Amino acid sequence: MTDDPTSELDLPEQKSAFGLHPTEVVAAGLAVVWVIAVATYALTGPKDAGSLGFVLALLVVFLPLALIWASVTTLRSVRVLRGEAQRLQATVEAMRAAYMQAQQRPSVERKLDALAKQTETALASFSSRRDAGLTVASANRKAVQLPPAPQVDAEQPGLALGTPADALQPRLSVADFNRALQFPESPDDKEGFRALRLALEDRNVAKLIRASQDVLTLLSQEGIFMDDLKPDRSRPELWRKFASGERGRAIAGLGGVRDRSSLALTAGRMREDPVFRDAAHHFLRTFDRCFAEFEPLSSDADLADLADTRTARAFMLFGRVTGTFD
Repeated sequence: MTDDPTSELDLPEQKSAFGLHPTEVVAAGLAVVWVIAVATYALTGPKDAGSLGFVLALLVVFLPLALIWASVTTLRSVRVLRGEAQRLQATVEAMRAAYMQAQQRPSVERKLDALAKQTETALASFSSRRDAGLTVASANRKAVQLPPAPQVDAEQPGLALGTPADALQPRLSVADFNRALQFPESPDDKEGFRALRLALEDRNVAKLIRASQDVLTLLSQEGIFMDDLKPDRSRPELWRKFASGERGRAIAGLGGVRDRSSLALTAGRMREDPVFRDAAHHFLRTFDRCFAEFEPLSSDADLADLADTRTARAFMLFGRVTGTFD
């Protein structure tokens, strides 16, 4: 027997063979006993009591009966109210659970939904080439240099047949690459969407953006958000070692995610969900290839900015789980 006062509300009401509650059966028995007692007294008691005695006799007979059945009616109303309160409490609990689930919808997932919608709208309005004025090349190796602007009077060289369209596009700067891996912060983040549009025009970077979006959405289903992770800051030389192909203990400092709950949830999901596992490995492979392409063009400051992006934090998390840094 529990001490929970609501536990007895969960028990079905016990009724007699006549469909009456035990309280009503007891009340009926008391009424019968009282009527028999009064009848016995009336037959054996004094006969001439006058009008006052007659009134008192009526009160003696009916007042206790009225009190008994008033008590029965009150108890019955209490039972009904108790049942209604129990149903109301269950309804409120269900509504609260639904509200909490709605409130716990991952903020990153909402951002990614808004990102997907705005990206689709933006891509629909793209022209066949990107405006070169949107991208400004840096003066040093921090960015991939844009091709020099053609002279007005210069003769246009002919393009060989079969030249891929990617060859006609200027390279993506490292700053825009890092900004795109962070994803836009809000629907009003114009700089973030500008960098994302430029990144999606690069075939290799676009693969990484989509792979990152997939794993971030899957992680959000487990309640894991990259903004909540606070990884240890890693040295730029470790990132360069990773880009050159080193693995294991030599680059263990890159696995800066120490949140045990996130690591355990991610490891458990990878063991149980093959779709999650395939998405994670595809993301790691894509990050490896794409980062190796941009690392030679990045300064130490660029690598520090990269480490603070949501995509890099997801890489650290999956790298710890898959043993990349062991």
